[in-house]
Amino acid sequence: MGAPAEGGVDPLGDPFLRTRFAVPSRPATFLPRRRLTRHLDQALRTPLTMVNGSAGAGKTLLVADWTARLDRPVTWLTVEAEEQRPGMFWAYVLQALNASGTPLSDRVHCPADPSRVSHKMLAEIAEDLVGRDPAPLVVLDEFDRASACEIAEQLEFVLQHAGSGLRLVLVTRNEPMFSLHRYRAAGALTEIRDAELAFTPEEATALLELHGLSLPGAAVQALVERTRGWAAGLRLCALAAQESPDPQAYLKEFEADRSSVADFLLAEVLRRQPHETQDLLLRVSVLDRFCPDLVNGLTHRTDAGRILAELHRDNAFVEQLGQGWYRLHPLFGEILQTHLRVRSPGLEPDLHRAAAQWLRRRGTLPEALAHGAAADDWDFTAGALVDDLAIGQFFTGLRSDDLNELFSRMGPEAVGPAPELVRAARDLAQSDLDRGMAHLHHAEARLAGEADDPAAAQLSWALLETVAARLTGSPARAEQAAETADEVRPEIPAHLLDKHPELPALLLTHLGSTRLWAGRYEDARAALTEAAECPGGARTVLPREESMGHLALIDYLNGWSGRAEHKALAAMTETERFSLHQPSGSGIERLVLAAVSVDRNELGRAQALLDEAEELAPEIPDPVQAAGRALAEARLQLARGNARAAMESASPAVATAVASPWAQSLERVVASAAHLAEGRTGTAAELLRQLPDDRPAWVVEAARLRLAAGEPDAALDLLDSLAAGSRPGPAVTVRAALVRAQAAAARGDTETAHRLVAQALLGARRERLRRPFLDAGPWIGPFLAAPPLRTLAGGWLLPASAAGAGPAGAGPPPAPIVVQELSERERDVLRGLAQMMSTQEIAADLYLSVNTVKTHLKSLYRKLAVNRRSEAVRRARDLRLL
Repeated sequence: MGAPAEGGVDPLGDPFLRTRFAVPSRPATFLPRRRLTRHLDQALRTPLTMVNGSAGAGKTLLVADWTARLDRPVTWLTVEAEEQRPGMFWAYVLQALNASGTPLSDRVHCPADPSRVSHKMLAEIAEDLVGRDPAPLVVLDEFDRASACEIAEQLEFVLQHAGSGLRLVLVTRNEPMFSLHRYRAAGALTEIRDAELAFTPEEATALLELHGLSLPGAAVQALVERTRGWAAGLRLCALAAQESPDPQAYLKEFEADRSSVADFLLAEVLRRQPHETQDLLLRVSVLDRFCPDLVNGLTHRTDAGRILAELHRDNAFVEQLGQGWYRLHPLFGEILQTHLRVRSPGLEPDLHRAAAQWLRRRGTLPEALAHGAAADDWDFTAGALVDDLAIGQFFTGLRSDDLNELFSRMGPEAVGPAPELVRAARDLAQSDLDRGMAHLHHAEARLAGEADDPAAAQLSWALLETVAARLTGSPARAEQAAETADEVRPEIPAHLLDKHPELPALLLTHLGSTRLWAGRYEDARAALTEAAECPGGARTVLPREESMGHLALIDYLNGWSGRAEHKALAAMTETERFSLHQPSGSGIERLVLAAVSVDRNELGRAQALLDEAEELAPEIPDPVQAAGRALAEARLQLARGNARAAMESASPAVATAVASPWAQSLERVVASAAHLAEGRTGTAAELLRQLPDDRPAWVVEAARLRLAAGEPDAALDLLDSLAAGSRPGPAVTVRAALVRAQAAAARGDTETAHRLVAQALLGARRERLRRPFLDAGPWIGPFLAAPPLRTLAGGWLLPASAAGAGPAGAGPPPAPIVVQELSERERDVLRGLAQMMSTQEIAADLYLSVNTVKTHLKSLYRKLAVNRRSEAVRRARDLRLL
């Protein structure tokens, strides 16, 4: 390069290692994979390419094979740990360019200081690269070794300012610290990741044939599943199977107990090590990952750091994870663990217990729990979870599956407060109310007998108590649990509370739900708003989602349909912000949207949302969710003219400690409507004499039905009884105006009726509230046919060209609403649907896994409010998305 280091030495005065500039050679049994090299061809058109995969995934040989097919120079540099220092890194980069025959100008000099480079030098490199044709192709292999963020920033600076004069390929085990989202958004990034690097069954078949092995498809499929398509694992199996007279039988044996592979690895790897290193490897085989300090604790040594570094350097199946952590090759680890049980029976539980205690002291809770469970030390394991305030993770959707699986192995011998709390949390999270309540009662009794009364356990109990209170509809019980939480919270170390924001978020959500059940709307709003605003990102996303869904229901009950819709849509999309693919929570936000859709006379959409909510509903519904469903279903049935079905839907199918006033009001209003529809006006009116909830929404509903029952004075008295300070939303005020308008029309006061209908139209137009007018009856037809009111109703209630038609003849259906803007990848999947491609074909076309495509499809269906492919395509065309 312009001015190489004097004498060909690096900034430390050592000669440059030329082997680091050599493109690795491919072994005779290497399998070229055209699907990946074709993908890599895009690297010639994008500034940045990243090949990111685990150790042994075949990254380096893939890129080496691709570069060998190019008719242009390639600059190759294998990065080593010395490149943590910017001066050393850039010295080797410049020397690599020289070695490949693409030097820069003389003004760019090799850094003299191994620890730093000047901004001027970086600018000179970038400026020298601008306009080069062809642009130098620079491959940085094992780039994960250059983990210093300073180096990534410098490299990205040069790449950005070199323009089209540089093509950079990073081969790495982890995500480089680049602004990758910007390159993706600009279409300037080529990516190949682990999922694509994994061998397909067809590729595995070809690889085995290169080793002289021919196996039937089923055997190859089993091998691919066993190794997860991992390149090194497949080659290892192929090498071992070559020594067998019956390779197919050998591979079946390998799948069963791997004894032949064990013999091979023990002979070729373990027994070549000194005795103390063998002991170390056997002991660390119980660990998923390890660092020198942890290994020293398990081996009672002080030199684990040196031994691990040597094993990694010698490629002895010890992989470096970075930041001082290592792991064993998975197959090697399994074999060592089996050998440990033979050589030192009874030692494995002790190693797990020691690892659990070491990890617990350093705050690594998930791994500590896993090792505690492996040691069958359930008092320690449950105690660690409770003491860490992590009991709420059973309800967050992030680690709940892992915790459920782990504690499913806990036997009845663990009987302390912590095991009982964990059992209660696990059962309540899985909607096993009876068992959860029993364990919660046992936990409470055992906590009462504890001398030191641990605050973490008391706070965990308070959370579970609010869960139980919500599921049983027990507001007083929830309030008492919240008081207990407030009392013990000051005794909890601040760092633990900060570590687990999900706990207060969950507690507030459940407390708010029980308050809403009790009809205490404003108290519920206070708790739910605080929960919805909790920090914590993905850890609090589910309680935030549920809280926003409940707040949406409060707005709907108060007549604010637009606000309710906004909150419900925000709740539905909350989990997507954190890539939580599975919809969760109670589904209450969908019930609110269904009810809003009924008010707009979008009955098909309402039914679709109800069906989706049914899929999300827990096995044991909480009372508010059940009442919300009753509300939406009953109103949908009434809109369809099915009064009897509406009455059957109006009662929440859940047993509770106390009744909900608004749920009871719903039952009475719907029952009254049903009796009225069947001609029993007296019974209908009697049901409305005294409503359990005197909120404006129910009072107006009662007034409308009293008017329909032939009691106009009683209807107007009800409306006049509304508190002057109440501020209901349009869904209430529109209905109230129509009741008064109908009463005025019956008295012959057409001027007042006309004015009130106009007022109702103005209030309803913005939120497209069609249902109140459809429910009003035939009296309203002449008013809507009058020119001034026809103008107000045109285009949303009546067809724009309607002349004298009543609302029942309202014209065009409402335009479909997309819940959230489709992502670019979802649009790609949608285009595949329009082309009648299968899920597998879409996955192959987009270089995605089938499961990822399925996730995009599910999100796509939800956003378009459809359930099938054909409906998604039709809806997308209606919205001009295709």
